[in-house]
Amino acid sequence: MMAALEGKGVHVCGTTDQFYGSKNENNGIWVAADHTPELFDYYNSEWLDTFGVKPSINKLVEGNGWYFEWYDPGTMMVWKN
Repeated sequence: MMAALEGKGVHVCGTTDQFYGSKNENNGIWVAADHTPELFDYYNSEWLDTFGVKPSINKLVEGNGWYFEWYDPGTMMVWKN
């Protein structure tokens, strides 16, 4: 999933284990959402159905059994369902 996101221009920083500094049961993907405001916008009122994620990126992620979750307005986590 990391490679697929990077192929769409998403700025992947690493894993959620790296972000939190410890091993997690469900290791996800850490994304710098503020690096690509054209793909992620916490305050975007036009992308309400996808909670501030560009619909095509959200479709890619959800279609592969993952989902997005905001950590803060500049940081996004991607988790496996």
